[in-house]
Order: sequence, then structure tokens, then C-alpha cells
Amino acid sequence: MSADVGQRIKAARQRAGMSRPVLAGLVGRSAEWLKAIEVGRLQVPRLPMLVKLARALDISDLAELTGNGAAIPVRAFAGGVEHAALSEVQAALTAYRLTPDPRPAGLPHLAERLAGAWRLRHASPDHRTQVGTLLPDLIRDAQNAVRAHTDADRRQARRILAGVYRLAQFYTAYQPAPELVWLVADRSLSEAQDADDPYAIASGAWGLVQTLRESGRWDEALQVAEDGREQLAPHLTEGADEDWYGLYGALFAESSLTHARRGKHGLAWREWERAHGIARKLGPGYRHTQSSFGLPVVGAHAVSIAVDLQHTGEALQAAHTVAPETITSIPRRSRHLIEVARAHHKRGDRAASLATLERAERTASETARYNGSAREMAVDLLHSPPAGQGDATRELAGQLGLLTR
Repeated sequence: MSADVGQRIKAARQRAGMSRPVLAGLVGRSAEWLKAIEVGRLQVPRLPMLVKLARALDISDLAELTGNGAAIPVRAFAGGVEHAALSEVQAALTAYRLTPDPRPAGLPHLAERLAGAWRLRHASPDHRTQVGTLLPDLIRDAQNAVRAHTDADRRQARRILAGVYRLAQFYTAYQPAPELVWLVADRSLSEAQDADDPYAIASGAWGLVQTLRESGRWDEALQVAEDGREQLAPHLTEGADEDWYGLYGALFAESSLTHARRGKHGLAWREWERAHGIARKLGPGYRHTQSSFGLPVVGAHAVSIAVDLQHTGEALQAAHTVAPETITSIPRRSRHLIEVARAHHKRGDRAASLATLERAERTASETARYNGSAREMAVDLLHSPPAGQGDATRELAGQLGLLTR
């Protein structure tokens, strides 16, 4: 199979009139590496590298390289899938309105609209569509409220706007607009700082940590997580609102995930233990609205940590301790199932990987459709489906938007 894909890469390279050094340079590898791929001495490149090769060769259909007969558009992986409402959300985020509407939305009503949007986000399988419908007006009204109000009311308006931007970060993630992810992460933290609100600042830090981690900026992510916890620590006194503790724990969880991504086993589990201790004190019924932090999700984090550390056996053991239905947020439940599928996939259990991905898609279709790991596994399964499950594999790939015919 490796040789077949290698031969297709070689043929495409020759059709394009490229030498090995040129194509290898375009994807950041050596000519010797490319030769080993072409002659089948190395395994088939992972999906991100196949996408790079396809783009360098001006190939729009990955099937030309994988040879499985299914049209898999390269654009589905070049920065993610674009949601129908993205352009409207982008327009709301980037429009310049220098003169405020003198009749701004009432702050209590605006806060309730934001709370309702968060509830929809966690309760809807099509959460991106639900949130994308609400976000443009919510962004414009919250921005206008900051401009129109003064003094204490402006501080409250800034808190609300910071929350709107945090919600927008969930929406813009995994779409072909990385500049918007950075924009809303930065604005959320800036509005929180202007409001001089430690809880809002720590909430903004929580979102920024994820953006930094996904960009491979490990040290910065860890520092922001620590800074966020420092905002909260002086307020963690007897009688403090439990959400302050929940956010504090969520920031430890983000540190643990960041250490795992960079392969730091001891540090990852140390921070996870701290997060788990906080979740245990908060009790089994607690869930932090923004981050979904609580005992079930901390258990789900253990799966992700073990998978990133390449300890798939540990990941599957951890998965047995988490009943997916105990994860209240439907999108987060689906994401957990995708992480379990990753563990099966890394162990080579393609049937279990397919079955778990199907369950994730049924749980929250828009989580699976926009998740890079889910799409990557689906393409790999399409290339070599489990025995007797070719039709099921193609159906899943179609539901994830990976097939064009």
C-alpha cells in the first residue's frame, strides 16, 4: 500500500515537471525522504503531509494520491471547513462603527442573550449553526453597548463583550479563518482587562491558552495559563463562587493538555492531578459553563493526555472510567468520543475507531464534521476500511463532508 501511494506521488510529481528536491523543499522535507516515500521504504505520509503534497502538486482531490476511488477535496483540510455563517460573523467582527447607536441594548437583556447562546452551544448537535445564527447581532449589540455606556455600566458591557468574544472563539475554531480565532481570543482578553475583572481576565486566558497550544507555542500557553490562575488565586477564599474554583481547575487542565502535547509525561499528569483534585472537591454535579470543567470532563482530559503521550492502553483504560452520557455538553461529549476513537486508531483497531467515530457523529454532527482528527481518521479508514465495512466507512466520510461523488 505504501508503494502504491508512493508511485502515485512520483507520477504526479513527474507530470508536474518537478524534481525530487523541488517537491521535497516545498513540503519542508529532504529529497531522500521523498525518494523513500516514492519507492515504498517509508509508510504512507499522514494526512497533513498528504495535503501539503497535494497542494504543492496542484492536486484538488486526495484520491489521486491515495488511489481509493473516492473524491476527497483537499480544501476540506486546508484550514478546515467553512461554515455557512462564517462570512456574517466575520463581517460583524471586522466592521468599523465609530458612532454608537444612542439606544443600546439593555445590559441585563444582553447578558441573558449571551447566557442563552451558551446554553444553545452546549445543548445542540448543530451547535455551530445555532451559535452562528445568533453571533452577528450579539457581537454588534455588545460592541455598541461598550461604546454607548459610561462608568460602571461600561465595565459591565465590557464583561459581556468579553464573553461574546469567548463564544465566538468556539464558533471560529477549526474553520479556514485562523486570523479570526486570534482576533477574538485577543479581544476577549483585552475587553476583560479593560473591565478590570479578574474572573473575566482568567476566562480570556483560558481561551488564549488553547489558541497558543494549537499553534505550537507551548511556553506561551503555559505562561498564560499560570497568569490566569494568578488572577483567580487571591479570590479563592471560603464562600467564593464555585465557578471561580471551576475556572481555576480548568486552567490547570489546559496546562496538563499543553504538557502532553509537547510530550512531557510527568508534568502533564501533575497538572491533571491538580485539576482532578479541584473537580473532586466541587463534586460530581458541578460543571463550569464556559469550559465544561467538572469530574466527567477531567476524566475525558485523561484520555486526551494519554493519547498525546502515545500511551493508548492508558487512554482506553481512562475511557472506561468516563460514561459519555455524564458529559452534559453535547459537543464536548462528541469530542470525547473522537479522542477515544484516536486511541483505537493509534492501536490499529480500525473497526473500533470507525464505530466510535460514527457514535461521535451521531452525538454532535457539527463537532465531528469540523474536527481535524475526526476527518483525518475518516480519510485513513476510507483508504483502508475495516473488513466488510467499506459502505459504512464511505457513509461516515460523506457525513463529514469528505466526498464529492
